[in-house]
This record gives sequence, structure tokens and C-alpha cells, in this order.
Amino acid sequence: MPDGEGATRLSLYDDTAQRAADVLVRRYSTSFGLATRLLPGAQRTHVRDVYALVRLADEVVDGASAEAGADRERSRVLLDELEARTEAAMATGYSTDVLVHAFARTAREVGITTDLTRPFFASMRTDLDTTVHDEESLATYIYGSAEVVGLMCLRVFLSDLPAEWRETMYRELGPGAQALGAAFQKINFLRDLAEDGAVLGRRYLVGIDPRAVTEEQKKAALADIDEDLAVARTALTALPAGPRRAVAVAFGLFSELAARLRATPAAELSRSRVAVPGPVKARVAATAVLRGSR
Repeated sequence: MPDGEGATRLSLYDDTAQRAADVLVRRYSTSFGLATRLLPGAQRTHVRDVYALVRLADEVVDGASAEAGADRERSRVLLDELEARTEAAMATGYSTDVLVHAFARTAREVGITTDLTRPFFASMRTDLDTTVHDEESLATYIYGSAEVVGLMCLRVFLSDLPAEWRETMYRELGPGAQALGAAFQKINFLRDLAEDGAVLGRRYLVGIDPRAVTEEQKKAALADIDEDLAVARTALTALPAGPRRAVAVAFGLFSELAARLRATPAAELSRSRVAVPGPVKARVAATAVLRGSR
């Protein structure tokens, strides 16, 4: 019988799946974990479930599967299987994969549909085939890999509102959520130039050779990021009070990373990865909490 008075087998499994998602967040991202701790309890659970699925797919195309010996075709099969399990779980509410199960529970509760998961998996699949992007392919990739994740999180952030308000708010704040996801992704591209080029053999930013990025190219990339952040900042102030502080922290941490990229010589980006030290993260988070509470 399940442990815990009054527990059912499904509730025990639900709890186990959620604990697995929490562990993944703690192990993979201190910044994300820091921001999510400020969310209301149920929203914290849901956003971590979204992150867990995103990370699970990312490991198929970038990390663990390759180290385990999977070639490109095997990785494609693994990704297809993950998407199929995800859609089946979203339809039924159950999966034997605990991380997929956690995501499906969240998706069913907050209204995440395949309109968002399918573009995400399409972008993940792109990483197996495309090494150099043009403007069109990069826009499509960023939409699927980052903007839809912002929209998934927005579904979570609006889930406590009365039903009659949710769709209106979703339409109004959607562009800001997409812009924030795009900004975060572009910052990651600039930060990870060296690794993406040397290890993964990819060039995300159009026209930029990871081995020879110039100051002009770096400035242009950061100007594009600044435009996305400006759109996102407007939407941030309109979020419900519950998630506003957490999003403000994430916004502040990525803004700090963008500032450090701006201060780093372009040639250095070709050799090393810029990061925000732990004590600075704590200071930025505290400042963002204060501003996000206003």
C-alpha cells in the first residue's frame, strides 16, 4: 500500500514525479532555482515541471545521450519517443516516465497544449540537423526553443486568475513572454559562443564566426537583446503580483549577464564562458525582489 495516511497510488506517484523535477532543477540551474523559489507554491511546482521537460529534451540533443554513445539518428529516435510520450501523457494524465508525468500534470492543469509543445520539439530536432542558421531559420528556432517556453510559463502565471480573465491576459502579455524567452536565448547564444562552436559545431547567431567574433557583431547582438528586454519589461509590470517577483529576479539575472557580456572583449567570448558569480546573483536577486514588489 502507498505510504502516508489517505494517500492513493496516483497521488504518491504524482508526488514522486514532482520531487524528481525539483531535483533536476536544483542540479542543473542555480539561477532558475533561485527565481522559482519566489513563486507561489503551486506555480513553483508547475514552472519546475516545464523546466524539467525542457532540460530532458535538451540532454537528448546536446549532452547525456551523446556521452552515452547515441549518434545523431539514435538521438532523433529518442527525441521522437520523448515527444510521443509527452503528448500521450498530456492526453491521459499519466506516464511511466516520471518527468514527463510531472509535465503532463502541469500542462493539463494550466492549459498548455500541443500548440506549444510541438514547436518546442521541432526546434530541438533542428539541433540535430542544422549547424548554421540564417535569419529565417534562427527566428523559427528561437520561437520553438524559447518563446513557447515563455508562453508555457505565462500559462502557469495566469492559472490563479478567474477563468474569464485568463485568455484576455494571455493574449495581452503573450508578446512580452515571447520577448523575454527570446532575450534569454540570445544571451545564452552569446555567452556560449565558444562551447557551441568548438564542442557542438553550431553557429546560432547569423553571420558570427564563434572563433572570430568582432566588437561590432557583439554590440549588434546586444542591441537586439536590449530591444527584446524592453518589450519584456513592459509585460513584467503587468503580471499578477504572485509571479512578478520571481520573473523580476530572472530578468535581473539575465540583465546582469548581458551587462557582463557587454564589458567582456569580443575576442574573449571566443575562448571562455561569461558567468555571474554567486554573491552577485544574490545581490541582483535581492534588488530585483525589491523592485518587483513595487
